[in-house]
Amino acid sequence: MNGQEHTRTHRSLAGLAPHPDQDLGYTLQDLVLDSIDVGDFLTELATVASDVLSTANNSVTCSITVIRRKRGVATASSDARGRTLDELQNGYGNGPCLTALRHGSVIFVPDTRRDSRWTDYMEVVRRHGIGSILAVPLEMAGEAEAVMNLYSDNTHGFSGPDISTAEALAGGAAKSLRLALRIAHLRDARDDLTAAMQSRSTIDTAVGIVMAQNRCGRDAAFKVLTQASNNRNMKLRDIAAQVIASISGETDVVLHFEE
Repeated sequence: MNGQEHTRTHRSLAGLAPHPDQDLGYTLQDLVLDSIDVGDFLTELATVASDVLSTANNSVTCSITVIRRKRGVATASSDARGRTLDELQNGYGNGPCLTALRHGSVIFVPDTRRDSRWTDYMEVVRRHGIGSILAVPLEMAGEAEAVMNLYSDNTHGFSGPDISTAEALAGGAAKSLRLALRIAHLRDARDDLTAAMQSRSTIDTAVGIVMAQNRCGRDAAFKVLTQASNNRNMKLRDIAAQVIASISGETDVVLHFEE
């Protein structure tokens, strides 16, 4: 995303109301389409949320955590402090944001000095200048689990309208994040298919080389490659690539295969 697009997005969201209209949805969808990947989208989203909720007297840091099936955890934040706070909470294995993620409910800590639910973690965040925390889960309809983590320098840093705004932003962000994840899934599937086709082409070429060298049939040649793969503890496609490289002169290793 270029600077002009980023500025336009932030300006579009700057006046976000507790119940945003369809323009928010369109803006977040544009954010998805302008992002390189899911990580880039999450970083932009965290930056937008931070800008929306920050004021001259109240600096808000935003981080976002997403847990995807088979793809692990994706995290992003509006600044380095957000990353540090999330890493600390993950180290403790508990806290307001992880609780919101696990239970799917909004967690608000108005004053980190007086909250007794996660005393060790609260002591650490106070050292980082955090006065209050708001954690808002994103409804992902079973596609993943996600939470928006908001940290304020001030105690009671999130008013009722602020919380409503954060919930509205999380609602719109969840839809756009689902779109981003689906696009990423399609991209991964395309890349996997491309890799599989390239691997198949490499193996087929190597089989042809072995057939020519050993004057054998396709099944016998494939068996030769499979045995070499097992004996050398290498993937079949890597053995095939070595066969091709030895014939093309790209390597000094000349492989001899016999039935």
